[in-house]
Amino acid sequence: MSVRTEPPFRADHVGSLLRPPELLDARAKHAAGTLDDDGLRAAEDAAIAAVVALQESTGLRSATDGEFRRTSWHMDFIYQLGGVTKTSGKVEVKMRNAQGQNNFASAGMAVDGRVHLREPVFAEAFDYLKATTTTAIPKLTIPSPSMVYARGGRAVIDETVYPDVEGFWADLSAAYADQLSAMYERGCRYLQLDDTALAYLNDPAHREELRAKGDDPETQHLRYIRQINAAIADRPSDMAVTTHMCRGNYRSSWAAEGGYDHIAEALFGELDVDGFFCEFDDERSGGFEPLRFVPPGRQVVLGLVTTKSGELEDPDVIKRRIDEASKYVPIDQLCLSPQCGFSSTVEGNALSIDQEKAKLELIVRVADEVWG
Repeated sequence: MSVRTEPPFRADHVGSLLRPPELLDARAKHAAGTLDDDGLRAAEDAAIAAVVALQESTGLRSATDGEFRRTSWHMDFIYQLGGVTKTSGKVEVKMRNAQGQNNFASAGMAVDGRVHLREPVFAEAFDYLKATTTTAIPKLTIPSPSMVYARGGRAVIDETVYPDVEGFWADLSAAYADQLSAMYERGCRYLQLDDTALAYLNDPAHREELRAKGDDPETQHLRYIRQINAAIADRPSDMAVTTHMCRGNYRSSWAAEGGYDHIAEALFGELDVDGFFCEFDDERSGGFEPLRFVPPGRQVVLGLVTTKSGELEDPDVIKRRIDEASKYVPIDQLCLSPQCGFSSTVEGNALSIDQEKAKLELIVRVADEVWG
């Protein structure tokens, strides 16, 4: 076993982090009109500098800005793509937790023009992150191309713009390729594509919902894989690209259940990323058997530490689970992380910042003990 010097690292994390009270207060004042744009930016800058220092203090080799400038992990990116418009319609997102349903309404979208990259998305945010990190590699997280389609499907794509959906997919992958190229020029060497669309396909209920919309749930993952590959095909060799496949994360709730079995063979065998961040924090995530399809040269980042609650995991249990996973993929191809972000939306999950830090420290400590 060896120490990894390139992403993903033995101890890594997904990206979003709990917003501190000072930042939430600044956002509320900005929304109320009592704090101007410069004031909000100053509050964001201060909070990001502090959260980068927190990540580096735990020993993490990568650092994000916690997604502190965003309200939503994915829609803040998607709305900035050329050809995509935010609509007044609402989309109900069905979520649940141990207590029951925890749904919420999100703004809708329409693809009413040719999809293109108007300008690099989150570019200035990344510049600040890069300037703020000292010991860690700055990591940029963005939603995968799959999410632009999965958000509304064919129904939100104007047929006068794209009479043939193939044109939409070609333009979308080209826009993402332009994003990767632009961010590389700004110094980004670690980029993560966050994707719930792939993970949802493992849930039979979600496959039926997809079928009702006119898509083929048995092959939709192949389309997503093809378009992600097209988007990242020309990335420079020193730019690591990973994907995180999540079953939903909103205020400690989730949207889908089931192991990675339905998509595993094509996903691990064909998706040309450097690493797969996978959820394995509880029984709804399934077993490690799908990892048997992971080929040599690909890393799997085991999400064994939950972000859904503040209870700290037993390090010996984590080690046993890493050992179980190593029965299906060599342990040198494994890494460790939380199962998801701590705050995929601005509201955050049901734990404290101190508990969040303790979980990140636990991941670093266990990774050091397992991989040396």
